[in-house]
Amino acid sequence: MTPATSETPYADLIVCPQCDAVYRLKRPEHGERAVCSRCHTILIAPRRKAGLQIIAVSLAVVILIIAATLFPFLSIKAAGAKNSVSILDAALAFAGGPLAVLALATAALIVFVPLTRVLLSLYVLVPIVLDRPPARHATQAFRLAEALRPWSMAEIFAIGCAVALIKVVDLADVAFGPAFWMFAILVVLVVAQDSFMCRWSVWNSLDTQKKS
Repeated sequence: MTPATSETPYADLIVCPQCDAVYRLKRPEHGERAVCSRCHTILIAPRRKAGLQIIAVSLAVVILIIAATLFPFLSIKAAGAKNSVSILDAALAFAGGPLAVLALATAALIVFVPLTRVLLSLYVLVPIVLDRPPARHATQAFRLAEALRPWSMAEIFAIGCAVALIKVVDLADVAFGPAFWMFAILVVLVVAQDSFMCRWSVWNSLDTQKKS
């Protein structure tokens, strides 16, 4: 990417979302990357068949989120008593008390926000990949999906569980349920989805199809 000048047309400009540096747009080839020279943020990273890969990963994420929410996450056995708990049970444990708002916020950050982001991505990407006109309000849907990205706390929840289990394992027998392994795969897929996504390509496709 080369720095922009005052004579560069707006259509040929690209702005770094992190440091606001402005560059003259130069589309890289598939497999190449356009990187901000100031903060090294990836600006454009086109990949062949990336849309199909993102859709496949997104569908897998939807299935895993629903399954991981319902199946037992872990079981704890101590002093002859045994109890199993799911992610939704843990998030809503205090839903009936004074901490109801905190419980609902936890459930939203762990389950509903990631699920909403994935569904919005599918809503936007499926017509683009199928070479059809953008879905109604696709621009607003993708903008909302990007706005929710910092609030998707699947990775933070996984780290918190790891820390908590290290402390609990000396006090009780802990067994991982099916949802634990589903959630572990889910975290990897969410990271993979974000790495596959070239946001500039999505915005460009929406803008191009809107004008055509």
